[in-house]
Amino acid sequence: MVEPPRDSATQGIQGIFGRPYIDLEPYLDLSALDEIHEEICLGLTQVPIDYTGGSHRAMGIMPPSRVGEALADYGEVIRGLSDEDFRTFQRLSDDPSAIDASARDALEFGEERDLPLSRRQMLWLKFRHGVYFPWKVYVELIPNRYWSDKSRSEGKDFTRLARSFFPRTIAHVKRLPFSSIGRCNIMGLEANDHGTVHRDGEGVRGEGTQGEPDHFITLCPLGNKRLFLWDEQAQRKTPVAGRAYWFNDHDYHGVEADPFFRYSLRVDGTFAPGFLEALRRDNGARPAPRDAEEAAA
Repeated sequence: MVEPPRDSATQGIQGIFGRPYIDLEPYLDLSALDEIHEEICLGLTQVPIDYTGGSHRAMGIMPPSRVGEALADYGEVIRGLSDEDFRTFQRLSDDPSAIDASARDALEFGEERDLPLSRRQMLWLKFRHGVYFPWKVYVELIPNRYWSDKSRSEGKDFTRLARSFFPRTIAHVKRLPFSSIGRCNIMGLEANDHGTVHRDGEGVRGEGTQGEPDHFITLCPLGNKRLFLWDEQAQRKTPVAGRAYWFNDHDYHGVEADPFFRYSLRVDGTFAPGFLEALRRDNGARPAPRDAEEAAA
């Protein structure tokens, strides 16, 4: 098992402007969300559905107190495959020739890796080895290869399938207060599945430190995806409520299990300067507490 980052044992919630998250409902026109919800539910029946998640523990981005919630992790499973099973895994790739079995110990598979998993590989890992993929509905409307590129718009656009089946959704996304958009996806959880607690961002993996929180908007048309932020230091959850919000994705976060399907739409990019300034003005950083007693108040 990969050990979590050393500082994760004491990480609290960094938040945004001194707040755990920003409720964006007062700043956005959400009148189209009912129509978008109908379109997304129908569109999901017409397009290929992918998975995401499934290796947060092996990636080292889970808090120590919650690593057991990841269940079977595909990074760990792939490393432990027998030679025969690895050959099966290789055959299920979209490009088996890209996998050098003789160098398998040096290869990395899946999210943010040079060798993405194919749909067939993910299903086999689930069926045969019990891997838990939290987000079993994942559709990229604007594909993004690496996490570090999610805010960059150069050379990216909505896919042909997205334009065919999600035109109203795309029109709404284009009206959001971004100066550029680099990533847009639909993420859903099946009934009774939970979103494993993890954190995102390059700084998580020791590749740098975070400056300003990454810009993105999460839309949850039904407001029923129970996202929460996790404070590892205090061992406490902070629920994130509403149909539109922005949180610091370098903070640990997860999704509660519920007995029904739920989803959200996430849009990454660079906020328009006026929008960011309004958020900063209205939710400006609160002064740091002067002592422990004031901090606990």
